[in-house]
Amino acid sequence: MPPLTRALLLAPLLLAPPSPAAAQNFFEELFGIGRAAKPPVPPRGVPGGVQPGSPIAPPPGAPGDAPTAEVPRAPAVPKQPVVLKAPPEDNVVGQELMHNGLNGSLKLEKTGGGTTARMILPGTKVSQPSESCTVPWNGGTPATLTAEGRPDGLARFEAAGATCPLRFEVVDGGVLVTSLGATPICTVAAADCATTPAGLWGPAAATLIPRAAEFDGARGTADRAVRENYKLMTQRARGQDVRPIVTEQAAFSSDREQLCRTYAREGAHGFCNLRFTEGRALALATRLGVNTASAAPTAAAAPRPRRKPQPSVEGMNPDAGGAPAFPE
Repeated sequence: MPPLTRALLLAPLLLAPPSPAAAQNFFEELFGIGRAAKPPVPPRGVPGGVQPGSPIAPPPGAPGDAPTAEVPRAPAVPKQPVVLKAPPEDNVVGQELMHNGLNGSLKLEKTGGGTTARMILPGTKVSQPSESCTVPWNGGTPATLTAEGRPDGLARFEAAGATCPLRFEVVDGGVLVTSLGATPICTVAAADCATTPAGLWGPAAATLIPRAAEFDGARGTADRAVRENYKLMTQRARGQDVRPIVTEQAAFSSDREQLCRTYAREGAHGFCNLRFTEGRALALATRLGVNTASAAPTAAAAPRPRRKPQPSVEGMNPDAGGAPAFPE
């Protein structure tokens, strides 16, 4: 049959109008009415089936969920004070100590049943403050010291009747000196010299730097002892007594910085910071009822592990600890 004749015979079938039902279904699907607008209903009796119109809970961890807040826990408070090893009162007897490890001289000596102190005080001239001077303490005569026990954990001696009355507290390898006078400055008019003997008297920096790792490990132990004893004190104190303890603890760091910033090469060895922190830990333990002179220490100093040096990498600055080199 020729193609033209076949097309003429099929044309009436293709152009036949659709049935009314098919046309209605077409327009309902097109405009979203009728059955197309009704969502399918799940069969009844299916476990977990969701009824029409019920809200659907978002899955756990959805972006709209509020994070679950963890209840903060209070730091644990030790049951007993942390006690460090108290330095013996005669550990510096016969040694030549220097003010801030720089200049001057302090020497404690045992004479009979007592202790004496001989000092050379460094200072500045009253008439020429830009010039330095030295003057012997107590007129050059060794002053007999009065033993005051260990009221704050460290062995304490005083020379209240000497020229420029002073207090001496013995730490491990040094002596903390404070003024008992109305002013920390001691002026000797005959020598035209004004001195400030308060501070830490100890060894020169050259003898301390080789022990820097030892001091660093002991410093961590002393810091922990201060924190633990402070927490125990605040727990035992009554409401009105807590504020003075908090104020005193807040001033501790600034007092340590002010005392130790002038010690010779303190940043290279940390001797002054360690001894002042140990003294604070012992003072807190004493106020908590511990006899530091006879109590066995409950904290031992252990050297901190040293970090392994990182290998140098090309393009990195070796002095910056692995930081990128500065751009040229």
